[in-house]
Amino acid sequence: MHPIVELAKQTIAAYVKEKKVPGLPEKLMPEMAERAGVFVSIHKKGGLRGCIGTFNPTCKNVAEEVIRNAIEASTRDPRFPPISENELADLEISVDVLTVPEPVKSAAELDAQKYGVIVKSGVRRGLLLPDLPGVNTSEEQIAICRQKAWIDADEPVELFRFQVRRFH
Repeated sequence: MHPIVELAKQTIAAYVKEKKVPGLPEKLMPEMAERAGVFVSIHKKGGLRGCIGTFNPTCKNVAEEVIRNAIEASTRDPRFPPISENELADLEISVDVLTVPEPVKSAAELDAQKYGVIVKSGVRRGLLLPDLPGVNTSEEQIAICRQKAWIDADEPVELFRFQVRRFH
């Protein structure tokens, strides 16, 4: 298991069991020391159980983003009840570290396997990570992002793409 995923897993366990926020590792590996947006995704028996993240960095480094978003994904994802202690052994965790989002002119510049997408209209934004099961086209990505952000299909939007380094 990659150390970034281990940090997320330890954070979730400590917070769920004891409401403790763990400290940073003594020595940060290079991937943990940089600044980037981070998504923590939690699955249980193949189904999504929590996913929260940041488009852009909000903390000093990736390690802090992982800790913050692991707690959020496990206890504050509005789609799910908080994770309980008896679920911990069944969880699969992945961490996506995002590149800086870049604007694109159209769906033609997207690729559902390679790029994540952000759709923006005013203050409303929807994000979808790349390479997700069942999402095969950029048009599907955009439609899901619109739905997540409550943006109508005919509303004009700004599109952004990003790549991820996915850790399991």
